This record gives sequence, C-alpha cells and structure tokens, in this order.
Amino acid sequence: MSQPSLFWWQKYGTLAQMAQASVALLGFVAILLQINEIRSNTRAASARQAFLGYTDLAFRNPKFSVPDYDTIKTGNRDELVQYKNFVSYFLYACEEVVAAFAGEPEWQASCDYDLKPHLPFLCDKDVAEPAYLATYSVDTQRWVKTSMKSASVSPPDCKLGKT
Repeated sequence: MSQPSLFWWQKYGTLAQMAQASVALLGFVAILLQINEIRSNTRAASARQAFLGYTDLAFRNPKFSVPDYDTIKTGNRDELVQYKNFVSYFLYACEEVVAAFAGEPEWQASCDYDLKPHLPFLCDKDVAEPAYLATYSVDTQRWVKTSMKSASVSPPDCKLGKT
C-alpha cells in the first residue's frame, strides 16, 4: 500500500496548531514591547521627579541657584557644604533628564542654562578633588568640561569669562 502524500504543513502540525503558535509568539512580543514601554515611562517619571525636586530646591535656595561663589567659598563651612550638595543634586537631576529625554533638546538647554553659574565651583572642585566629577557619568563629565571651556572657566582662577 502506498502512503498518502502529506502537505508540507502537515509535517509540523495542523493549521490550527500553527495559528495558535503564531498568536502565542505575537503575544510574547507584545509583552516584551509593553515591558520596555513601562520601563521607559518609569524612567521618564523618575527623571521628571528629580528635576522637579531640583527646581523646588532652587526656589527655596536662590542664593545657591544664582550663587555668588566667592562669598560662599569664603563664608562658613556649612554653607559651602550645602552649596556642594545643591550642585550635586542639580547634576544628578540633569543626568537623569538628559538620559530619559535624549530626543528632547529642551531638557539639555534647561540644564545648560542652569549650569553656567556653577562653573566656577565645578572648576575649583575639579582642581581640588578630581574624584568629585568622576562620580557622574562620562557624558555628564564631558558636558561640564565642555561648558567650562566654552564659558572660559579654567584654573587657576576659575572665573566666568566674558562670553
């Protein structure tokens, strides 16, 4: 007796089984895309929250958001520590928003605008404690150094240039 010939798809199961496997695969891909979207939305919300925290801190401490660094530097130690922590929080918030919103240049522009008054402090800090900037990402370090260069802030005086 001769064996009846099989269609190619009969070797792999019935059409219903193949359709079920395809739907399961599409469902798995959809779940992966959904997890990625949730991760992205969570990162964006976290970055917004960090920047909002910085904005609130700047509102409550105008002497740090637009600093007279020479006065802070020669003032009491506690104020200098507070200012250092203010700048650290600012850099962290900018690091978060720039990473979370890479395709939205207005976040980078906002950080650039707020960074300029802190460049003398960051220049002094980089000379005295190079490890300070090393606590931030390579991109943040590059951003700060590029900003110092374009604002003509350099050791030993670390003063804002006339730009």
